[in-house]
Amino acid sequence: MLPAPDTVGRLALEHAIGTRRSVRHFTGTPLALAEIGQLLWSAQGVTSATGRRTAPSAGALYAVEAYAAAADRTLHYLPAGHRAEVWAERDLRAELIEAGGSQGALQAPMLLVISVVPGRLAERYGSRAERFADLEAGHVTQNVLLQAGALHLGAVPVGSFDDRRLVDALGLPDGENPRYLVPVGHPAG
Repeated sequence: MLPAPDTVGRLALEHAIGTRRSVRHFTGTPLALAEIGQLLWSAQGVTSATGRRTAPSAGALYAVEAYAAAADRTLHYLPAGHRAEVWAERDLRAELIEAGGSQGALQAPMLLVISVVPGRLAERYGSRAERFADLEAGHVTQNVLLQAGALHLGAVPVGSFDDRRLVDALGLPDGENPRYLVPVGHPAG
């Protein structure tokens, strides 16, 4: 179980939008579990009794998965019940950074990985499944960026990485493909 998400907040949405900036330099201070949980909730948290989530999804089929890699472990978010499973009990960030071409912005206390499973959409949407999954990944990532800002954290979306190396580093199942790496941390300077 993750700490309960804050669903009220103290920052106006307009302020979060107006002040959102890409941050590429972070302190080494680890994120608290409550911060990680809040970021994961903003990505895919359940917001209604019918199971609707924080980001729109074609047909409410939810093709996105979210992982949070930190120094002690990597978590896989489970929206039902606002929980996370331990995906890896070691620090995967060096491998994820390498898959991202060792970009300086990836040197963060936490790397969020947003991936998609287009197969969840294929039966209903056929050839458009991949497109709709990618759109959903974009919606989710924007939520994460705004949530990071509301928490006074820095973040930047990174879409340039070696897909195969990232899949291998994270151990993603067949049919699940990464779309974003989002380094998150306390801004330096």
